[in-house]
Order: sequence, then C-alpha cells, then structure tokens
Amino acid sequence: MQKLRSDFFGTFGGRYVSELLWAPLEELEREWKEAMKSPTFHSELTKLRADFAGRPTPLMCAENATRAAGGAQIYIKLEGLANTGAHKINNVLGQALLAKRLGKRRVIAETGAGQHGVATASVCAKLGLECQIYMGEVDMRRQRPNVFWMQLFGADVIPVSGGSATLKDAINEALRDWASSFETTHYLLGSALGPSPYPDMVREFQSVVGEEVAAEIKRRKLKVDSLIACVGGGSNAIGFFAPFIDHNAPRLIGVEAGGTGSGAGAHAARMNGTGRLGIVHGYKSLFLLDDDGQLGKTHSISAGLDYPGIGPQLAHLGMCGRIEFTRVSDREALDAVRFFAQQEGVVFALESAHAGAEALKRAGELPKDSCLIVNMSGRGDKDLFILADRIDGEQWRNFLRNEVEAYVP
Repeated sequence: MQKLRSDFFGTFGGRYVSELLWAPLEELEREWKEAMKSPTFHSELTKLRADFAGRPTPLMCAENATRAAGGAQIYIKLEGLANTGAHKINNVLGQALLAKRLGKRRVIAETGAGQHGVATASVCAKLGLECQIYMGEVDMRRQRPNVFWMQLFGADVIPVSGGSATLKDAINEALRDWASSFETTHYLLGSALGPSPYPDMVREFQSVVGEEVAAEIKRRKLKVDSLIACVGGGSNAIGFFAPFIDHNAPRLIGVEAGGTGSGAGAHAARMNGTGRLGIVHGYKSLFLLDDDGQLGKTHSISAGLDYPGIGPQLAHLGMCGRIEFTRVSDREALDAVRFFAQQEGVVFALESAHAGAEALKRAGELPKDSCLIVNMSGRGDKDLFILADRIDGEQWRNFLRNEVEAYVP
C-alpha cells in the first residue's frame, strides 16, 4: 500500500479543510496510530467483533448459483450476517473505541443507505455514547426502516434538506457540526474518504473482512480468479481488497452504479473516464462534476452507491490498473437480488447486488476449477419497500393501501 506522501495515494487524498479542523484531525491521527500499537485496544476491539458484531462472518460456496451460471465457482462473503446487517459495523466499532480514548462522549455520523447510521447508533448504545446521525431527506424516505432502527437505538436522526438531500449533503452537515463541536464530539465518518486520516483509518478497520477471506482462501486452497465488490464511497471494497492490493493476483473488480443509462444524472460511475479531478469533503479524488465544476446529479436504485465521489485510494488503484472498474445497471442489480434469493436463500442489499450481478456475468467465462468471491456487504432487509414495489408490484401497493386505511382514524 505504498503512498507517495503520508496523506496521499498518488495524486489523490490529502487534507483540504478549514483551519478549525486541522487540530482535531491531527489529534485523531495521533490517537489512532497509538491505538493501533496498543494491545489493550486490540483486545477490546477483537472481543467486540466476536461477541457483539458476530465475527468472523461465513464464506459460503454458492453451489446452486454456480451451476446456474456455469463456469467458475461463486463464493459469497456474508457480511450481511454481521450485527446490524452490513460491513459498516467493523469501522464503527474501531472509531467508537477511539472516541472513548479521546474522551469524546458525543458521536455524529452521516448516512446514505442507513446501514452506517444503524451501525453507529447500535454501537453508541452499546458503549454509552450520545449519537446524532445526519441523513438526507430523500434517503430517509427510501430507507425508512433504517431510520426507525436508528431511532430505536436512541439516536437522533437529523434530516438534511439542502442540495440533493442525499449522502453528499449529509456529509456537509456533519462536517459543519464537527467544526463547531470537536472538543466534545467525534465525527464517525463511514466511508474510506474525506480528509486524512479517515481513508487510512476506515480501510484498516474494514480490512478484517479481507483478512478473513485471505485466511479461508489459504485454508480451503482455493484458486481465486477475482474478488468482486460494489463501490460507492468505497469502505466495503477497500476493506475486502486490502490484503491483496500489493500482490498481482487475484484480480480486483470494483462495481459502480450504472443506474438507468450513461447520461449525466442517470448513474453514479466515477471511474473509466467519467469522473473529473476535484476537491470535495476535504479530499482530492475523482468526482462527477457538472460544467461549472460543481457536484453533478447522480442516480442509483441503491442509496449507498449514489455518492458523486470515490475514496482516494480506490481512485489511485483504479488509475494505476490494480483495480478494474465496471458498472451494473439498476435492472441488473434487481435481477441479481431475485436470482440469489431463489438460488441461494440469501437476500443481497441492492448495493451488494451490483457485485453479485457482475459475478454472474463473469463466472461463465472462467474455468470450473477457479472461483470468484463476492462481498455481500449487506443484506436486503433495509430495501424491503423498494424491492417489494419493484418485484411484487400491485400486490405490495394494495397491501400498503390497506394498511394506511386501517390506521386512519
């Protein structure tokens, strides 16, 4: 994981923030580096991972899907079985313990699909920390079940109405809050982006996913062609890929949101020539920008993949060729949810289904003695209202109408 400068990955990364945030970021970096050397910190983190998060998560051979697709064996890393339903809890546990080491009793976070918010709210309840979550109003509407879970855990969910009212705007509000409250507050950023040290820190806390996969590859003597992960900001992908980055194999495949087409505002794919260099949310990377250099509109059926930028290390690895980027459409992701549910009895989150769809495309092109490993970064409970509407159609809408009528006085 070579870096040209301590806070850059090639030309991407950095710390582009107001002077107000330099001190808390330097404090956070010092404390994180000290914690990573501390046996006590690692012991507490390991215990919480096992007893609270439920690690290690299984690596499942998807025999039925393999037979249906033909070709390479398909394996699925079931991060959706972790407590709160996604990989997000890995990073949250590490950062929440850091907050306690720093003496910060209040935690703030941003969330898009809601899984980071749910994980943060859950861990804060466990560790006795005050919790406030910023979430765009658009995301609150399409991910209402996760809003309920955050509130049930005792978090205050703050709606964000500015801009597109999605993840990028929630990050803006969280950064504004932190700039005025850092003496008592830790900003628990959920993806491998933002100002240094967040990209490094999130990768390290998420790398437990890749480390477990690497151990299983060795134990089972698997001949792995590719690791496949969806990419929004990039926390699940960079953690999944982390132990393999400095090696020539296996292939690393990042799958972005192809949305409904290739036009502006119809997708959220930043790589392969679509993204432009910019500085947003405190870091330099590739972003979807309009002709005026402002963040452009994005679209994805999955709330976790419609962020207009990509984490700096992923951007660097894509530009130098270590990670191959592709895109999957809304329709293909929906089809993958249905396929894996019916073939394997697991329901992918819409984000993760993008990776599942890509695996199905590639499996038939590879020999049967090789395998693909897909990171199912989350399960689809949170997407019930979207999935049921798209798949069950009128029956689902009739059910909702009847429920509304039953509750109206």
